[in-house]
Amino acid sequence: MERKKLHVKKGDIVTVISGQDKGKKGKVLKALPKEGKIIVEGVNVVTKHKKARGPQDQGGIIHQEAPIYSSKVMLFCNNCGTGVRYGVKILADGEKIRYCKKCGETL
Repeated sequence: MERKKLHVKKGDIVTVISGQDKGKKGKVLKALPKEGKIIVEGVNVVTKHKKARGPQDQGGIIHQEAPIYSSKVMLFCNNCGTGVRYGVKILADGEKIRYCKKCGETL
């Protein structure tokens, strides 16, 4: 199976551009490149009925984030205040940095 590459990574701040959670902003908690999906904090929250597995493990209804396709999100630029496209610059010391294509700010 071919490995897919995601445009976002764990720890990035992203904004949702389509779907039921459109306009929401959150941090990427986990990236799943094989499926092309990511888990974003506070986005696509589902209810799950969990069975008790012993006296110390409580059952009940829990709320947790489910994966969404990475194509539904854009990197968030604090300077612009919106989701933006980004470019990659290579610095003199060989380090790669991502920058906002709109304002030029480092992401």
